[in-house]
Amino acid sequence: MSVMSLVSYEEALASYDPVMGLEVHVELGTKTKMFCGCSTELGAEPNSQTCPTCLGLPGSLPVVNAVGVESAIRIGLALNCEIAEWCRFARKNYFYPDMPKNFQTSQYDEPIAFNGYLDVQLEDGEVFRVEIERAHMEEDTGKSTHVGGATGRIHGAEYSLLDYNRAGIPLIEIVTKPIEGAGHRAPEVAKAYVAELRELIKALGVSEARMDKGQMRCDVNLSLRPNGTSTFGTRSETKNVNSLRSVERAARFEIMRHATVLTDGGTIVQETRHFHEEDGSTTSGRIKDNAEDYRYFPEPDLVPVAPAREWVEELRAGLPEMPRVRRARLQAEWGLTDKDMQSVLNAGAVEPISDTIAAGAPADQARKWWMGELARRANETGTELSEQPITPAQVARVCALVAEGKLNDKLARQVIEGVLAGEGEPDQVVEKRGLAVVSDDSALGAAVDQAIADNPDVAAKIRDGKVQAVGALVGAVMKTTRGQADAARVKDLILEKLA
Repeated sequence: MSVMSLVSYEEALASYDPVMGLEVHVELGTKTKMFCGCSTELGAEPNSQTCPTCLGLPGSLPVVNAVGVESAIRIGLALNCEIAEWCRFARKNYFYPDMPKNFQTSQYDEPIAFNGYLDVQLEDGEVFRVEIERAHMEEDTGKSTHVGGATGRIHGAEYSLLDYNRAGIPLIEIVTKPIEGAGHRAPEVAKAYVAELRELIKALGVSEARMDKGQMRCDVNLSLRPNGTSTFGTRSETKNVNSLRSVERAARFEIMRHATVLTDGGTIVQETRHFHEEDGSTTSGRIKDNAEDYRYFPEPDLVPVAPAREWVEELRAGLPEMPRVRRARLQAEWGLTDKDMQSVLNAGAVEPISDTIAAGAPADQARKWWMGELARRANETGTELSEQPITPAQVARVCALVAEGKLNDKLARQVIEGVLAGEGEPDQVVEKRGLAVVSDDSALGAAVDQAIADNPDVAAKIRDGKVQAVGALVGAVMKTTRGQADAARVKDLILEKLA
Protein backbone atom coordinates (compact mmCIF):
# COMPACT_ATOMS: atom_id res chain seq x y z
CA MET A 1 0.00 0.00 0.00
CA SER A 2 1.63 3.24 -1.12
CA VAL A 3 1.64 6.43 0.89
CA MET A 4 -0.32 8.14 -1.89
CA SER A 5 -3.26 5.68 -1.71
CA LEU A 6 -3.98 6.20 1.98
CA VAL A 7 -6.90 8.17 3.37
CA SER A 8 -5.82 11.43 4.96
CA TYR A 9 -4.97 11.65 8.64
CA GLU A 10 -7.98 13.90 9.24
CA GLU A 11 -10.31 11.41 7.49
CA ALA A 12 -8.91 8.56 9.58
CA LEU A 13 -9.53 10.40 12.87
CA ALA A 14 -13.02 11.44 11.78
CA SER A 15 -14.11 7.79 11.94
CA TYR A 16 -11.66 5.98 14.20
CA ASP A 17 -10.08 6.28 17.63
CA PRO A 18 -6.42 5.16 17.92
CA VAL A 19 -5.16 3.00 20.79
CA MET A 20 -1.41 2.61 21.25
CA GLY A 21 0.98 0.47 23.21
CA LEU A 22 4.67 1.34 23.30
CA GLU A 23 7.41 -1.13 24.13
CA VAL A 24 10.80 0.49 24.65
CA HIS A 25 14.01 -1.52 24.97
CA VAL A 26 16.85 0.24 26.79
CA GLU A 27 20.38 -1.16 26.59
CA LEU A 28 22.00 -0.68 29.99
CA GLY A 29 25.47 0.85 30.20
CA THR A 30 26.98 -1.88 32.38
CA LYS A 31 30.59 -2.91 31.83
CA THR A 32 29.70 -6.59 31.48
CA LYS A 33 26.79 -8.57 30.07
CA MET A 34 23.67 -9.53 32.00
CA PHE A 35 24.61 -13.11 32.80
CA CYS A 36 28.35 -13.39 32.14
CA GLY A 37 31.56 -11.39 32.44
CA CYS A 38 32.00 -10.50 28.76
CA SER A 39 32.64 -6.85 27.92
CA THR A 40 29.83 -4.71 26.50
CA GLU A 41 32.13 -2.16 24.85
CA LEU A 42 31.02 -1.09 21.38
CA GLY A 43 33.15 -1.41 18.27
CA ALA A 44 35.05 -4.62 19.03
CA GLU A 45 35.84 -7.20 16.36
CA PRO A 46 32.80 -9.41 15.65
CA ASN A 47 32.43 -12.35 18.04
CA SER A 48 35.42 -11.27 20.13
CA GLN A 49 33.31 -10.51 23.23
CA THR A 50 31.74 -13.90 23.79
CA CYS A 51 32.11 -16.83 26.16
CA PRO A 52 30.50 -20.24 26.72
CA THR A 53 27.69 -18.65 28.76
CA CYS A 54 26.48 -16.03 26.26
CA LEU A 55 26.99 -18.53 23.44
CA GLY A 56 24.83 -21.06 25.29
CA LEU A 57 27.40 -23.84 25.29
CA PRO A 58 26.62 -26.97 27.33
CA GLY A 59 27.73 -26.87 30.95
CA SER A 60 27.91 -23.06 31.21
CA LEU A 61 25.96 -21.35 33.98
CA PRO A 62 24.66 -17.76 34.11
CA VAL A 63 25.13 -15.32 37.01
CA VAL A 64 22.95 -12.20 37.34
CA ASN A 65 24.63 -8.81 36.89
CA ALA A 66 23.98 -6.95 40.17
CA VAL A 67 24.37 -3.53 38.54
CA GLY A 68 21.77 -4.55 35.97
CA VAL A 69 19.29 -5.38 38.75
CA GLU A 70 20.02 -2.09 40.51
CA SER A 71 19.52 -0.16 37.25
CA ALA A 72 16.20 -1.92 36.67
CA ILE A 73 14.98 -0.98 40.15
CA ARG A 74 16.06 2.65 39.71
CA ILE A 75 14.24 2.85 36.37
CA GLY A 76 11.15 1.33 37.98
CA LEU A 77 11.23 3.83 40.84
CA ALA A 78 11.69 6.77 38.47
CA LEU A 79 8.63 5.53 36.56
CA ASN A 80 6.57 5.51 39.77
CA CYS A 81 6.34 1.71 39.66
CA GLU A 82 5.90 -0.81 42.43
CA ILE A 83 9.05 -2.88 42.92
CA ALA A 84 8.51 -6.62 43.26
CA GLU A 85 9.44 -8.17 46.59
CA TRP A 86 10.21 -11.37 44.73
CA CYS A 87 10.61 -12.05 41.01
CA ARG A 88 12.43 -14.46 38.77
CA PHE A 89 13.74 -14.95 35.28
CA ALA A 90 12.15 -17.11 32.61
CA ARG A 91 13.24 -18.71 29.37
CA LYS A 92 11.56 -17.32 26.27
CA ASN A 93 12.02 -20.08 23.74
CA TYR A 94 12.25 -19.42 20.04
CA PHE A 95 14.52 -20.35 17.18
CA TYR A 96 16.36 -17.58 15.43
CA PRO A 97 20.05 -17.33 14.52
CA ASP A 98 20.62 -14.13 16.54
CA MET A 99 20.26 -16.01 19.84
CA PRO A 100 22.70 -18.91 19.99
CA LYS A 101 21.00 -20.48 23.04
CA ASN A 102 17.67 -20.71 21.14
CA PHE A 103 16.05 -18.98 24.09
CA GLN A 104 16.19 -15.53 25.59
CA THR A 105 16.56 -15.10 29.34
CA SER A 106 13.82 -12.63 30.21
CA GLN A 107 11.01 -12.07 32.71
CA TYR A 108 7.49 -13.20 31.95
CA ASP A 109 4.69 -12.95 34.52
CA GLU A 110 6.90 -11.73 37.37
CA PRO A 111 8.63 -8.46 36.34
CA ILE A 112 10.93 -6.49 38.63
CA ALA A 113 8.75 -3.34 38.33
CA PHE A 114 5.08 -2.84 37.49
CA ASN A 115 2.06 -0.54 37.64
CA GLY A 116 3.65 2.89 37.17
CA TYR A 117 3.21 6.02 35.09
CA LEU A 118 5.11 8.81 33.33
CA ASP A 119 3.69 12.30 32.79
CA VAL A 120 4.75 13.80 29.47
CA GLN A 121 4.40 17.36 28.24
CA LEU A 122 3.10 17.98 24.72
CA GLU A 123 4.11 20.84 22.45
CA ASP A 124 1.40 23.21 23.68
CA GLY A 125 2.22 22.52 27.33
CA GLU A 126 -0.58 20.00 27.96
CA VAL A 127 0.47 17.16 30.26
CA PHE A 128 -0.58 13.62 29.27
CA ARG A 129 -0.17 10.68 31.65
CA VAL A 130 1.10 7.43 30.12
CA GLU A 131 0.54 4.46 32.40
CA ILE A 132 3.26 1.82 32.65
CA GLU A 133 2.34 -1.86 32.69
CA ARG A 134 5.78 -3.22 33.54
CA ALA A 135 9.53 -2.84 33.29
CA HIS A 136 11.41 -6.11 33.17
CA MET A 137 14.97 -7.36 32.79
CA GLU A 138 16.22 -9.40 29.87
CA GLU A 139 19.17 -9.76 27.52
CA ASP A 140 19.76 -8.47 24.02
CA THR A 141 20.19 -10.66 20.97
CA GLY A 142 23.08 -10.82 18.54
CA LYS A 143 23.31 -8.85 15.32
CA SER A 144 22.50 -10.30 11.90
CA THR A 145 23.86 -8.67 8.74
CA HIS A 146 22.19 -9.85 5.55
CA VAL A 147 24.48 -9.35 2.55
CA GLY A 148 23.20 -8.98 -0.99
CA GLY A 149 19.63 -8.33 -2.11
CA ALA A 150 17.90 -5.00 -2.41
CA THR A 151 16.46 -4.48 1.08
CA GLY A 152 19.22 -5.51 3.46
CA ARG A 153 16.81 -8.07 4.95
CA ILE A 154 17.12 -11.83 4.95
CA HIS A 155 14.74 -12.30 2.03
CA GLY A 156 16.76 -12.10 -1.17
CA ALA A 157 20.13 -11.96 0.62
CA GLU A 158 23.03 -14.02 -0.68
CA TYR A 159 24.32 -14.85 2.80
CA SER A 160 24.11 -13.67 6.40
CA LEU A 161 26.78 -12.76 8.94
CA LEU A 162 26.25 -13.13 12.69
CA ASP A 163 27.96 -11.15 15.45
CA TYR A 164 27.25 -12.35 18.99
CA ASN A 165 29.05 -9.52 20.80
CA ARG A 166 25.66 -7.95 21.56
CA ALA A 167 24.05 -11.23 22.67
CA GLY A 168 23.61 -11.05 26.43
CA ILE A 169 23.92 -7.27 26.86
CA PRO A 170 21.50 -6.17 29.63
CA LEU A 171 18.17 -4.78 28.48
CA ILE A 172 15.25 -3.25 30.30
CA GLU A 173 11.97 -3.50 28.42
CA ILE A 174 9.42 -0.87 29.45
CA VAL A 175 5.85 -1.64 28.38
CA THR A 176 2.97 0.84 28.58
CA LYS A 177 -0.61 0.00 29.32
CA PRO A 178 -2.95 0.72 26.38
CA ILE A 179 -2.74 4.45 25.67
CA GLU A 180 -6.30 5.68 25.12
CA GLY A 181 -7.82 9.11 24.79
CA ALA A 182 -5.00 10.72 22.83
CA GLY A 183 -7.16 11.08 19.71
CA HIS A 184 -5.54 13.10 16.94
CA ARG A 185 -2.53 13.73 19.20
CA ALA A 186 -1.62 10.03 19.46
CA PRO A 187 1.55 10.30 17.32
CA GLU A 188 2.62 13.40 19.27
CA VAL A 189 2.01 11.58 22.56
CA ALA A 190 4.13 8.65 21.35
CA LYS A 191 7.02 10.93 20.44
CA ALA A 192 6.74 12.94 23.68
CA TYR A 193 6.66 9.76 25.78
CA VAL A 194 9.78 8.28 24.20
CA ALA A 195 11.54 11.67 24.45
CA GLU A 196 10.69 12.01 28.16
CA LEU A 197 11.66 8.40 28.82
CA ARG A 198 15.00 8.97 27.08
CA GLU A 199 15.69 12.03 29.24
CA LEU A 200 14.77 10.08 32.37
CA ILE A 201 17.08 7.19 31.44
CA LYS A 202 19.95 9.61 30.78
CA ALA A 203 19.30 11.45 34.06
CA LEU A 204 19.54 8.14 35.92
CA GLY A 205 22.90 7.47 34.27
CA VAL A 206 21.99 3.85 33.47
CA SER A 207 22.37 4.24 29.70
CA GLU A 208 23.35 6.84 27.11
CA ALA A 209 20.02 5.98 25.45
CA ARG A 210 21.39 6.81 21.98
CA MET A 211 18.63 5.78 19.61
CA ASP A 212 20.94 6.20 16.62
CA LYS A 213 23.25 3.55 18.12
CA GLY A 214 20.46 1.13 19.00
CA GLN A 215 20.83 1.74 22.74
CA MET A 216 17.14 2.59 22.87
CA ARG A 217 14.53 1.18 20.49
CA CYS A 218 10.76 1.49 20.37
CA ASP A 219 8.11 -0.95 19.13
CA VAL A 220 4.93 0.94 18.22
CA ASN A 221 1.75 -1.11 18.69
CA LEU A 222 -1.33 0.51 17.20
CA SER A 223 -4.96 -0.35 16.60
CA LEU A 224 -8.10 1.56 15.64
CA ARG A 225 -11.65 1.26 16.88
CA PRO A 226 -14.74 3.06 15.54
CA ASN A 227 -15.39 6.31 17.39
CA GLY A 228 -17.71 5.82 20.32
CA THR A 229 -16.81 2.14 20.86
CA SER A 230 -14.64 0.58 23.55
CA THR A 231 -13.49 -2.76 22.11
CA PHE A 232 -9.88 -2.71 20.92
CA GLY A 233 -9.18 -3.34 17.26
CA THR A 234 -6.55 -5.70 15.84
CA ARG A 235 -3.09 -4.26 16.36
CA SER A 236 0.04 -4.01 14.30
CA GLU A 237 3.52 -3.80 15.81
CA THR A 238 6.10 -1.64 14.06
CA LYS A 239 9.44 -2.94 15.31
CA ASN A 240 12.71 -1.27 16.34
CA VAL A 241 11.89 2.36 15.50
CA ASN A 242 15.08 4.27 16.29
CA SER A 243 14.39 8.02 16.44
CA LEU A 244 11.83 10.32 18.05
CA ARG A 245 10.70 11.66 14.69
CA SER A 246 10.30 8.13 13.35
CA VAL A 247 8.15 7.07 16.33
CA GLU A 248 5.74 9.89 15.50
CA ARG A 249 5.78 9.13 11.77
CA ALA A 250 5.27 5.39 12.30
CA ALA A 251 2.22 5.97 14.51
CA ARG A 252 0.78 8.47 12.04
CA PHE A 253 1.30 6.18 9.03
CA GLU A 254 -0.24 3.18 10.79
CA ILE A 255 -3.31 5.22 11.76
CA MET A 256 -3.84 6.12 8.09
CA ARG A 257 -3.07 2.59 6.88
CA HIS A 258 -5.45 0.93 9.34
CA ALA A 259 -8.19 3.44 8.49
CA THR A 260 -7.72 2.83 4.77
CA VAL A 261 -8.03 -0.95 5.17
CA LEU A 262 -11.07 -0.68 7.46
CA THR A 263 -12.79 1.94 5.30
CA ASP A 264 -12.38 -0.34 2.27
CA GLY A 265 -14.06 -3.18 4.17
CA GLY A 266 -10.83 -5.07 4.75
CA THR A 267 -9.46 -6.78 7.84
CA ILE A 268 -6.37 -5.75 9.79
CA VAL A 269 -3.84 -8.57 10.11
CA GLN A 270 -1.99 -8.85 13.40
CA GLU A 271 1.63 -8.69 12.33
CA THR A 272 5.00 -7.08 12.87
CA ARG A 273 5.97 -4.32 10.47
CA HIS A 274 9.16 -2.59 9.34
CA PHE A 275 9.46 1.21 9.31
CA HIS A 276 11.11 2.96 6.33
CA GLU A 277 12.87 6.25 7.06
CA GLU A 278 12.90 7.43 3.45
CA ASP A 279 9.12 7.91 3.12
CA GLY A 280 7.74 7.25 6.62
CA SER A 281 5.89 4.11 5.52
CA THR A 282 5.76 0.62 7.03
CA THR A 283 5.73 -2.77 5.34
CA SER A 284 4.70 -6.20 6.54
CA GLY A 285 7.19 -8.30 8.49
CA ARG A 286 5.63 -11.51 9.78
CA ILE A 287 2.18 -12.60 10.89
CA LYS A 288 1.85 -12.66 14.67
CA ASP A 289 -0.81 -14.81 16.31
CA ASN A 290 -2.81 -13.46 19.23
CA ALA A 291 -1.11 -15.83 21.65
CA GLU A 292 2.38 -16.48 20.40
CA ASP A 293 3.70 -19.60 22.12
CA TYR A 294 7.19 -18.92 23.44
CA ARG A 295 6.84 -21.82 25.93
CA TYR A 296 7.93 -19.64 28.84
CA PHE A 297 9.11 -21.47 31.91
CA PRO A 298 11.14 -20.39 34.97
CA GLU A 299 14.90 -20.24 34.35
CA PRO A 300 16.25 -23.21 36.35
CA ASP A 301 19.85 -21.92 36.48
CA LEU A 302 19.08 -18.57 38.17
CA VAL A 303 17.83 -17.94 41.69
CA PRO A 304 14.88 -15.56 42.16
CA VAL A 305 15.58 -11.88 42.74
CA ALA A 306 14.23 -10.57 46.07
CA PRO A 307 15.40 -6.97 46.61
CA ALA A 308 15.36 -5.98 50.29
CA ARG A 309 12.93 -3.16 51.05
CA GLU A 310 15.67 -1.19 52.78
CA TRP A 311 17.80 -1.33 49.65
CA VAL A 312 14.88 -0.24 47.47
CA GLU A 313 14.25 2.75 49.72
CA GLU A 314 17.94 3.66 49.64
CA LEU A 315 17.79 3.63 45.84
CA ARG A 316 14.61 5.74 45.91
CA ALA A 317 16.29 8.31 48.17
CA GLY A 318 19.28 8.45 45.82
CA LEU A 319 17.33 9.17 42.63
CA PRO A 320 18.53 12.28 40.78
CA GLU A 321 16.40 15.27 39.90
CA MET A 322 13.79 14.12 37.40
CA PRO A 323 13.72 15.80 33.97
CA ARG A 324 10.41 17.68 34.45
CA VAL A 325 11.55 19.05 37.83
CA ARG A 326 14.91 20.02 36.35
CA ARG A 327 13.27 21.82 33.43
CA ALA A 328 11.19 23.89 35.84
CA ARG A 329 14.34 24.85 37.76
CA LEU A 330 16.23 25.74 34.58
CA GLN A 331 13.31 27.83 33.35
CA ALA A 332 13.51 29.90 36.51
CA GLU A 333 17.29 30.19 36.33
CA TRP A 334 17.22 31.22 32.67
CA GLY A 335 14.36 33.69 33.22
CA LEU A 336 12.12 32.24 30.51
CA THR A 337 8.36 32.46 30.16
CA ASP A 338 6.33 29.24 29.90
CA LYS A 339 6.01 29.84 26.15
CA ASP A 340 9.76 30.37 25.68
CA MET A 341 10.61 27.27 27.71
CA GLN A 342 8.10 25.23 25.73
CA SER A 343 9.82 26.37 22.52
CA VAL A 344 13.18 25.28 23.93
CA LEU A 345 11.70 21.91 24.89
CA ASN A 346 10.00 21.43 21.50
CA ALA A 347 13.31 22.13 19.75
CA GLY A 348 15.16 19.57 21.89
CA ALA A 349 17.44 22.36 23.06
CA VAL A 350 17.34 21.94 26.86
CA GLU A 351 20.50 19.84 27.07
CA PRO A 352 22.54 21.73 24.44
CA ILE A 353 21.74 25.08 26.09
CA SER A 354 22.40 23.73 29.59
CA ASP A 355 25.73 22.21 28.52
CA THR A 356 26.73 25.44 26.75
CA ILE A 357 26.04 27.44 29.91
CA ALA A 358 28.05 24.90 31.90
CA ALA A 359 30.92 25.54 29.47
CA GLY A 360 30.89 29.23 30.42
CA ALA A 361 28.39 30.96 28.13
CA PRO A 362 25.71 33.38 29.40
CA ALA A 363 22.21 31.82 29.36
CA ASP A 364 20.78 34.34 26.86
CA GLN A 365 23.67 33.83 24.42
CA ALA A 366 23.53 30.04 24.66
CA ARG A 367 19.79 30.07 23.98
CA LYS A 368 20.20 32.59 21.15
CA TRP A 369 22.55 30.40 19.10
CA TRP A 370 20.89 27.04 19.73
CA MET A 371 17.38 28.36 19.11
CA GLY A 372 18.45 30.50 16.16
CA GLU A 373 21.20 29.52 13.77
CA LEU A 374 21.51 25.90 14.91
CA ALA A 375 17.76 25.22 15.15
CA ARG A 376 17.37 26.56 11.61
CA ARG A 377 20.02 24.15 10.35
CA ALA A 378 18.39 21.24 12.19
CA ASN A 379 15.05 22.06 10.54
CA GLU A 380 16.64 22.33 7.11
CA THR A 381 18.39 18.97 7.42
CA GLY A 382 15.54 17.18 9.21
CA THR A 383 17.82 16.15 12.07
CA GLU A 384 17.76 16.48 15.84
CA LEU A 385 19.35 19.61 17.31
CA SER A 386 21.64 17.46 19.46
CA GLU A 387 22.93 15.71 16.32
CA GLN A 388 24.46 18.87 14.81
CA PRO A 389 28.24 18.54 14.32
CA ILE A 390 29.06 21.21 16.87
CA THR A 391 29.55 20.79 20.61
CA PRO A 392 28.22 22.97 23.44
CA ALA A 393 31.84 23.79 24.31
CA GLN A 394 32.39 25.10 20.77
CA VAL A 395 29.25 27.24 20.93
CA ALA A 396 30.43 28.56 24.30
CA ARG A 397 33.76 29.51 22.71
CA VAL A 398 31.96 31.45 19.97
CA CYS A 399 30.01 33.28 22.70
CA ALA A 400 33.32 34.10 24.44
CA LEU A 401 34.85 35.47 21.23
CA VAL A 402 31.83 37.76 20.80
CA ALA A 403 32.06 38.89 24.45
CA GLU A 404 35.77 39.65 23.99
CA GLY A 405 34.99 41.85 21.00
CA LYS A 406 36.87 39.57 18.61
CA LEU A 407 33.69 38.66 16.71
CA ASN A 408 30.38 40.34 16.03
CA ASP A 409 27.15 38.41 15.42
CA LYS A 410 27.59 38.35 11.65
CA LEU A 411 31.11 36.98 11.91
CA ALA A 412 30.04 34.55 14.65
CA ARG A 413 27.49 33.02 12.26
CA GLN A 414 30.28 32.42 9.75
CA VAL A 415 32.41 30.80 12.45
CA ILE A 416 29.55 28.47 13.37
CA GLU A 417 29.11 27.64 9.68
CA GLY A 418 32.80 26.73 9.52
CA VAL A 419 32.63 24.48 12.58
CA LEU A 420 29.54 22.74 11.17
CA ALA A 421 31.41 22.25 7.89
CA GLY A 422 34.21 20.44 9.72
CA GLU A 423 36.81 23.23 9.44
CA GLY A 424 37.98 22.82 13.04
CA GLU A 425 37.57 24.61 16.34
CA PRO A 426 36.11 28.17 16.40
CA ASP A 427 39.55 29.81 16.79
CA GLN A 428 40.87 27.79 13.84
CA VAL A 429 37.92 28.86 11.68
CA VAL A 430 38.50 32.52 12.62
CA GLU A 431 42.14 32.23 11.56
CA LYS A 432 41.55 30.23 8.37
CA ARG A 433 38.73 32.48 7.15
CA GLY A 434 40.22 35.73 8.44
CA LEU A 435 37.11 36.60 10.37
CA ALA A 436 38.40 38.55 13.37
CA VAL A 437 36.85 41.94 14.10
CA VAL A 438 39.03 44.90 13.04
CA SER A 439 39.28 47.36 15.94
CA ASP A 440 42.69 48.91 15.31
CA ASP A 441 42.31 52.67 14.73
CA SER A 442 44.92 52.79 11.98
CA ALA A 443 43.16 50.01 10.07
CA LEU A 444 39.76 51.66 10.46
CA GLY A 445 40.84 55.26 9.86
CA ALA A 446 40.93 55.09 6.07
CA ALA A 447 37.50 53.45 5.89
CA VAL A 448 36.05 56.10 8.21
CA ASP A 449 37.56 58.95 6.18
CA GLN A 450 36.18 57.43 2.97
CA ALA A 451 32.68 57.04 4.46
CA ILE A 452 32.70 60.72 5.55
CA ALA A 453 33.93 61.87 2.13
CA ASP A 454 31.30 59.77 0.30
CA ASN A 455 28.43 61.04 2.49
CA PRO A 456 28.92 64.82 3.01
CA ASP A 457 25.22 65.46 3.71
CA VAL A 458 25.20 62.91 6.54
CA ALA A 459 28.48 64.29 7.90
CA ALA A 460 26.97 67.78 7.92
CA LYS A 461 23.95 66.61 9.93
CA ILE A 462 26.25 65.04 12.54
CA ARG A 463 28.28 68.26 12.78
CA ASP A 464 25.00 70.10 13.35
CA GLY A 465 24.26 67.87 16.37
CA LYS A 466 22.09 65.17 14.80
CA VAL A 467 24.17 62.36 16.26
CA GLN A 468 21.62 59.67 15.41
CA ALA A 469 22.61 60.05 11.75
CA VAL A 470 25.93 58.38 12.54
CA GLY A 471 24.34 54.99 11.85
CA ALA A 472 24.47 55.56 8.11
CA LEU A 473 28.23 56.18 8.21
CA VAL A 474 28.81 53.19 10.48
CA GLY A 475 26.89 51.06 7.96
CA ALA A 476 29.08 52.34 5.12
CA VAL A 477 32.24 51.40 7.03
CA MET A 478 30.84 47.96 7.86
CA LYS A 479 30.11 47.41 4.18
CA THR A 480 33.63 48.46 3.17
CA THR A 481 35.19 46.13 5.76
CA ARG A 482 32.86 43.20 4.88
CA GLY A 483 31.28 43.36 8.30
CA GLN A 484 34.56 42.90 10.17
CA ALA A 485 34.89 46.36 11.71
CA ASP A 486 34.20 46.91 15.39
CA ALA A 487 30.99 48.90 15.02
CA ALA A 488 31.26 50.56 18.43
CA ARG A 489 34.83 51.77 17.71
CA VAL A 490 33.81 52.96 14.22
CA LYS A 491 31.06 55.08 15.76
CA ASP A 492 33.50 56.64 18.22
CA LEU A 493 36.02 57.41 15.47
CA ILE A 494 33.38 59.08 13.28
CA LEU A 495 32.14 61.26 16.14
CA GLU A 496 35.72 62.20 17.08
CA LYS A 497 36.53 63.23 13.49
CA LEU A 498 33.29 65.27 13.14
CA ALA A 499 33.30 66.84 16.61
